[in-house]
Amino acid sequence: MARIVYRHSTVERFIVGTIGQPGEREFYVQVRSAEGLNTLKIEKEQVRALVSRFDEMLTQLRRSKSFDSSKNEIESHIDPDPLELPFESDFTVGIVAISIINSLFEITFQGVSGQEDLILDDLDNGPDLLIALLDPIVIAAFCVRAKRLIESGRGVCPFCGLPIDINGHLCPRANGYRR
Repeated sequence: MARIVYRHSTVERFIVGTIGQPGEREFYVQVRSAEGLNTLKIEKEQVRALVSRFDEMLTQLRRSKSFDSSKNEIESHIDPDPLELPFESDFTVGIVAISIINSLFEITFQGVSGQEDLILDDLDNGPDLLIALLDPIVIAAFCVRAKRLIESGRGVCPFCGLPIDINGHLCPRANGYRR
């Protein structure tokens, strides 16, 4: 299968957004640059893991004095706008690779495949790829927006820790009574 590789060297917009109501939301990452706009479907837990890894890498950059920015500077870079519509997902994210090159983040999103042994280095075959080069301030702003988005989901039951739907939920710690 021929692989499509989307490259974004000067990114204008890198955001995560959702479509739908909490409990039924679908998460998407959008990347826009002079090369075009790409929309990738991604799981909420993948976003959570991505943010966690970004935070670790930003901390490493701060310690090495390669990245220094204030909360106000990061806040000013947060993109408050929703996903650009209409859109069609280019692919569903399967594997994400992150590296730092000259104090810039290189992020590679690989599409889901039926084969688990595919290697990101094989640029001729396999699932589609999106490769983006991003400034650390854009990554920091992405993290803030993503955390807010994740936290805006369904509430959590104080007894069992499971998500509570609009109509409540059957709590296993309350012997099945609705909470």
